[in-house]
Amino acid sequence: MKLLSFKRHRFPADVVRHAVWLYFRFTLSFRDVEELLAQRGIEVSYETVRCWTLKFGPLIAANLRRCRCSPTGRWHLDEMYVRIGGQKMWLWRALDDEGEVLDVLVQKRRNKHAALKLLRKSLKHQGYIPKRSPRTSWRHTARRPASSA
Repeated sequence: MKLLSFKRHRFPADVVRHAVWLYFRFTLSFRDVEELLAQRGIEVSYETVRCWTLKFGPLIAANLRRCRCSPTGRWHLDEMYVRIGGQKMWLWRALDDEGEVLDVLVQKRRNKHAALKLLRKSLKHQGYIPKRSPRTSWRHTARRPASSA
């Protein structure tokens, strides 16, 4: 993990880390974070919180991503219909079997090409090949013989 340097900052490192964590964890506004810190007796302006999130946010996120455990061996593709700006869009998600979201794709079309695009994107992003890919499971369900009863 890369160590963060909080030198030449007025506030202690724990205050800075807590403010950045509050902002990203609970999707609060800068003024909300300012208010929460004020309730704890820490007088910080929202502009200071904004500077901290810009400076330390990407570094903290990279450190958290590095520490995150690798996805499990089974992946699933999930699709859902959403309206964005009044237009019908398809939201595709790649999930592992524990429900951890691996990747997201939003497109206007709903077809096999979109699913394969998301699968390629998530494989490239994760750098990890699952034991059982979603495409393999589709192939087996698509070619299931009809019952002759």
